[in-house]
Amino acid sequence: MVFPLECILGKNCHIQQYMDRDPGPGHTDFTCGTLSYDGHSGTDFALSTLSAMQKGVPVLAAASGVVKGVRDDMPDISIRDPAAPALQDRDCGNGLVIDHGSGWETQYCHMAKGSVQVKPDQIVTAGQPLGLVGLSGNTEFPHLHLSLRRNGQPIDPFDPDGSATCGPGPLSALWAGDIPYAPGGILGIGLADAVPEYEALKAGLPLRPVTSRSPAIVIWAHYFGAQAGDVMTLSITGPDGGTIIVQEITLERTQAQGFRAIGKRLRGADWPVGNYSLRVIWTRQGTEIERSETNHPLR
Repeated sequence: MVFPLECILGKNCHIQQYMDRDPGPGHTDFTCGTLSYDGHSGTDFALSTLSAMQKGVPVLAAASGVVKGVRDDMPDISIRDPAAPALQDRDCGNGLVIDHGSGWETQYCHMAKGSVQVKPDQIVTAGQPLGLVGLSGNTEFPHLHLSLRRNGQPIDPFDPDGSATCGPGPLSALWAGDIPYAPGGILGIGLADAVPEYEALKAGLPLRPVTSRSPAIVIWAHYFGAQAGDVMTLSITGPDGGTIIVQEITLERTQAQGFRAIGKRLRGADWPVGNYSLRVIWTRQGTEIERSETNHPLR
């Protein structure tokens, strides 16, 4: 199977959730991690923001085969939006199914309305564009839900024979290339003049510019895959190399996505003009998961 999105994993897309491997009421991914939910039967390849979706990210055929069925008329709207229409057993939203022969098939869900480029009975090849990532069906964020089945039974492409143990991925994965497992990731960091609205971060909307006369400076971090007990250290360093603010935050609950922010109010004179350094370090049980650093000029 080829990677099913035209994006760079870890840069402008990420794997939000894997297939649930826990046969009981709990959930676990193939590494015994928490990136899944109870009964999840596929893999979610997500975009970090709605603005990324609106630019258009192609969905690609994971393998060659024949298109079995297509849906392309459902709106792109979060299931949490009060205006979202009833799903009527159409949780997959817009998408399609490809028959690969010998009982194998893949299903592609939550694609953008009007974007599906293929028709039933059409032959497609691995890597061929099928349409665009969307927000249709039962979803709160833009992503492709890819399901792999054999004879109607869900198969985990990261561990098709069920041989994986806790830790690094198995050698039996069905992917054509290496797809590294990330237990979580930082989707973005930035500087603002107040704690931003979470909806604005998820949408990728531009925030109000920070200037030397802003009433406060705030560093924010948007992330996925958090576990209760994880620690995030956020800091801002001023143009002279001095620390403006630094804070260690212990996350209280496991979340698919979330954000944190800290800041400092302006006291008296303007903020010094120059480059401000932003840093976020994320650790889990003393091990660093990821860090993100950037500079922000202030005029």
